[in-house]
Amino acid sequence: MHEPAPFTPSSVKSGTPWTEALTRLPPLPADSDLIEFSLDGSQDAFRYFIDGRHLSVGPDEVVRYTLVARSNTGARNLSFEGIRCTPQGQYRVFAYGTERGFTPVNEDWQGMGRTTERYRLELWRHHFCAPRTFKPRPLKDMKRSLQGPIAPRQNSGFLPD
Repeated sequence: MHEPAPFTPSSVKSGTPWTEALTRLPPLPADSDLIEFSLDGSQDAFRYFIDGRHLSVGPDEVVRYTLVARSNTGARNLSFEGIRCTPQGQYRVFAYGTERGFTPVNEDWQGMGRTTERYRLELWRHHFCAPRTFKPRPLKDMKRSLQGPIAPRQNSGFLPD
């Protein structure tokens, strides 16, 4: 016996599949361009910074950013990453940096989950993505949010995991 085909109204059209834009590596960040942000309620061993000068949103709606993580001992980790403002969130590392520049890596998009670094979850939930619309915030709002919340975090629009 054949199962009937599911009914789809004629007004429903297939969406355009998402395609990633070409990503160019930024220059190394200048200390004067770094915006420090804190993790919500954390006593982390790292201080986190975003390069405000090269924070961008591409035509593919990916928020691309350079992250600097400094440890209490002075070690510095540098990465160039992207976040997609999807309902479950996705991130990708494009390159890791040294004092000589960025080295590209070939990593796939990863879903946000329990093992995701906490700073990525904070950037996705509270700084880069507009609540309930799953779209990137305007750049000026992202920068202002990094410097201090623009809305209470409990009203971010995202449900806890």
